[in-house]
Amino acid sequence: MAGEAKFSIGVDYGTNSVRALVVEVHSGEEIACTSWTYAHGEDGVILDTREVNLARQHPADYEEGFVRTVGQAIEQARADRRFSPERVVGIGVDTTGSTPLPVDEQGRALATLPEFERENDAMARLWKDHTAHAEAAEISRRASEGGWPYLSKCGGAYSSEWYWSKALHCERHNAGVARAAFAWVELCDYVPGLITGNRDPRTMARGICAAGHKAMYHPSWGGLPSAEFLEGLSPGFSRFRERYKHPAVASDRVAGGLTGEFAERTGLRAGVPVAVGALDAHLGAVGSGIGPGTLVKIMGTSTCDCMVGPLSEGMPDIPGVSGIVPESVIPGMLGIEAGQSAVGDIFNWFVNRIGPSGYGRREEMHARLSDAAGRLRAGESGLVALDWHNGNRNVLTDPLLTGLVVGETLATTPAEIYRALIEATAFGALKIIERIEEYGVAIERVVNCGGIAEKNPLVMQIYADVCNRPMQISRSGQACALGAAVFGAVAGKAHADVPAAQRAMTGVKERVYRPEAGSVAVYRDLYRLYTALHDAFGGAGGADVGRVMKDLITIRQRAREV
Repeated sequence: MAGEAKFSIGVDYGTNSVRALVVEVHSGEEIACTSWTYAHGEDGVILDTREVNLARQHPADYEEGFVRTVGQAIEQARADRRFSPERVVGIGVDTTGSTPLPVDEQGRALATLPEFERENDAMARLWKDHTAHAEAAEISRRASEGGWPYLSKCGGAYSSEWYWSKALHCERHNAGVARAAFAWVELCDYVPGLITGNRDPRTMARGICAAGHKAMYHPSWGGLPSAEFLEGLSPGFSRFRERYKHPAVASDRVAGGLTGEFAERTGLRAGVPVAVGALDAHLGAVGSGIGPGTLVKIMGTSTCDCMVGPLSEGMPDIPGVSGIVPESVIPGMLGIEAGQSAVGDIFNWFVNRIGPSGYGRREEMHARLSDAAGRLRAGESGLVALDWHNGNRNVLTDPLLTGLVVGETLATTPAEIYRALIEATAFGALKIIERIEEYGVAIERVVNCGGIAEKNPLVMQIYADVCNRPMQISRSGQACALGAAVFGAVAGKAHADVPAAQRAMTGVKERVYRPEAGSVAVYRDLYRLYTALHDAFGGAGGADVGRVMKDLITIRQRAREV
């Protein structure tokens, strides 16, 4: 009947776990949320101590994760008297990326087959796998020297985190897996294909979000890079281009209907529309209410920054960002992506690898370190750090850069280092903001989402002070899953388009973190030192770093005299 409650489901595949969110499509009310940590590896990530750049996932976890979380969310949602599975109008899916996996001709993930179940190279290559850094450099060099246009929409350099680098690395280093790989499929395309039964890589829907930002897909050159370009990298490599469905499409399109098998396993009805998949950060931006003039920062293990602008107005190519792609965030708009390769992962590294004593058990350390760091004034630590513990994604696009802390003495405390690491990630965020605005794209407000934005007020206040901008927080603590649910609602025709669904389903919290004038002034001085180190160690110029240590002492003394 008219006005009755309707629901959509957003399924969010993160770095360590998958979650399912059930949302009422008219109000945005979240009535159920469940999560499951991937079974394989360390916190869901398969690592190799012999290769520090390796980060893989077992694709069996993706199927089990969908069934577990969606099934449990349906049961949880039944506590709401308005809910029934028949009132679910659509499903949206977001995943990490670029997280491609090799599949056979039937679309079966190679690692799910007996002959490859223990083969790391047959696993999904998680976004933060940097084993393909040499291949990324080769792709960038070939495109640049050959006059190919493919780097113009991805910031001027191709990344080791992305689709073609990872496929080429397998081609070069594991002939058995390379021969068995009929195609490489992004995780955000694989899951919708799996649950709708359209697993054939030649016919499954391919999303413009991952294709454009990770696989050098752009309409201006006819889609993917040419067969000639790919063959020049490795003979036969263009076969993956031929098996990639064209055109790639926006996520308001329907990938298919939920199969009877997955309906039975989750408690849903068969045929529920499933939206074309997209990357988690981009749908987190949608779930945070992104629109023209708004920068959304998705803050977790890494960060991703997203903006949109009207297709009709165009947008300049911006060196050092991760892509400018039509309809990758909101249909009918251009999407900009940038980000940092590690943020939460840096804080976790300090807690898990350094493990300073005196701050309680490991699960308590983040809160206690944040509390101690929050009692320090800006500049009081006398430290400045570089946030490159997992390379630099933007604006330098170099996976081989590493982290650094300058200014330590025998009196330096763990809380001071922890705060310096937070400040370093904020300085890195400001670099991205400056680069985007340098090319004429105005940023009128900043909205943050993700676990860090939700849980750590200190981080948000430091970001406000460093960037000298108010920091808003997405209303939903599950913005990525909510963004997926928005597309599920559009796929199910509960809303006419994505902006209409956003108006009904998204928003921001009342609390706003505002810049504090005293801290802003100190961070302006510290940012100058960060920039000197950034340019000197990042190869961006011959910056003079000879005064950095002494300038840090001066800043520290001033802060302690206040």
